[in-house]
Amino acid sequence: MFKNVMMYRMLPPWSVTVAQLEAALEPARFVECAGSQEKSVGWVEPRGVAHGPLVEVVGGQWILKLMVESKVLPASVVKRRAQEQIAQIEATTGRKPGKKESREIQEDARMSLLPMAFTKQGSVTVWIDPQAALLVLDAGSQSRADEVMTCLVKAIDGFAVKLIDTQVSPAAAMAQWLATKEAPPGFTVDRECELKAADESKAVVRYTRHALDTDEVSEHIAQGKMPTRLALTWNDHVSFVLTEALQLKKVAVLDVVFEAAAALSSDGKDDNFDADVAIATGELQKLIPDLLEALGSEVQGTPAA
Repeated sequence: MFKNVMMYRMLPPWSVTVAQLEAALEPARFVECAGSQEKSVGWVEPRGVAHGPLVEVVGGQWILKLMVESKVLPASVVKRRAQEQIAQIEATTGRKPGKKESREIQEDARMSLLPMAFTKQGSVTVWIDPQAALLVLDAGSQSRADEVMTCLVKAIDGFAVKLIDTQVSPAAAMAQWLATKEAPPGFTVDRECELKAADESKAVVRYTRHALDTDEVSEHIAQGKMPTRLALTWNDHVSFVLTEALQLKKVAVLDVVFEAAAALSSDGKDDNFDADVAIATGELQKLIPDLLEALGSEVQGTPAA
């Protein structure tokens, strides 16, 4: 359910009810792009059932989903259409349009092509743990995360969050783990890493499917290269890549977890949504505190975002 993890702490302590959140999101339900509309952003049913709730609650955990649809209109296509119109003006009037008129022609060309453009959709799963005042986004980029936050701020009065920060930076911690060849308790270092020099050279060394407990890696650390990404596994349950920005990439719940879950009785639903939510949130509820502890614990009082 989560391929990426961006972690926020909600401020002040969360006091919104499920019914209040549902009512707040309802006016911003997702609607597909109209003919000349370039982008549409809105909330969709996390379970994927039409006209269903926008807030799903599984085991006390709240799940939302934001949909983003945008028109795909290559700049080269717009440019070609504009050039055709400019050439026609030159042929019929004998004059060449100026810069301002050319910009207007290009904008007109773009607007005329929008209704014929293909659309692409992307969604972000949002997990709220109301008891822990934790908000997690399955967002692959900061810009997409910012879109989610903008929509939440618009929908919920007084909504405020802060990015979780730690006493020890992820880069410094990862450097120590690699240099000492010793991962923190509960974690193992896997076979993927990126090291980047802090000097003007900006040299980058990447390891993929490569042992990292080597003198070569330690030497890169000693020379001042700092880890920006490091693959880890937590308790043989979840693998991920930790970044210098305290984001988790390539998150994967391992087979051993699903094998254990398969032994539990079914709730009779055939969409597996509840089981997937329970497994993902259940594992992350334990992984996140362990990771924060490995990074020296969470910094308190960071300004709201």
